[in-house]
Amino acid sequence: MSSGNLPRRLVAEALGTALLVATVVGSGIMADRLSNDVAVSLLGNTLPTGAILVVLITIFGPISGAHFNPAVTLVFALRREIETNAALAYVAAQIVGGIAGTFLAHAMFELPILQVSATVRTGSGQWIAELVAAFGLVFTILAGLRSRPDSIPWLVGLYITAAYWFTASTSFANPAVAIARAFSNTFAGIRPADLPGFIGAELLGALLAMALAGWLLAQPKPAGQMKAAQ
Repeated sequence: MSSGNLPRRLVAEALGTALLVATVVGSGIMADRLSNDVAVSLLGNTLPTGAILVVLITIFGPISGAHFNPAVTLVFALRREIETNAALAYVAAQIVGGIAGTFLAHAMFELPILQVSATVRTGSGQWIAELVAAFGLVFTILAGLRSRPDSIPWLVGLYITAAYWFTASTSFANPAVAIARAFSNTFAGIRPADLPGFIGAELLGALLAMALAGWLLAQPKPAGQMKAAQ
């Protein structure tokens, strides 16, 4: 999965998630300052997020696998592609890194470092959107690993760019990012009370994607092996 030892992998996960969240929150603040048009602000939030994912997955993938997402780590742990202790450490690093990324974005824009979001994001439409967003993200990763591993950075970056616009929730698709955004009362924020619904939907979507990918992307057995099994 990766070439680094565990401490290096954890630093890569924490740093990558921090830079991802700093981009999401920072570009949201910048876009909101530059335009009063919500659609323009969303576009200004979308493009940097998709772009930074391509960069981060490319540079950190060889070190840690570039998960930056507890839902992705959960799937790889269940597939036994990462050991349980390392997976738990990954999740902790992702959450800590994500929160640090929020604080960094606030510092860059001279806002109060510690904030609590008041942005309401709840309801069945939002939860379904997060399930779909996480499902699509994990399925994209698993399908990409089977067919075009070298294209994963672009596949993920383009998927998230698209999902910002076709999901009602603007595609968080990541429990660590959701937690980090709860600490930002800006364009990108989410009210802490709404986190359980988002995180539950994201994890469920990831598990459904793993289940479907396990069946749909299974390598067919050679004819000789099938006859032998019979």
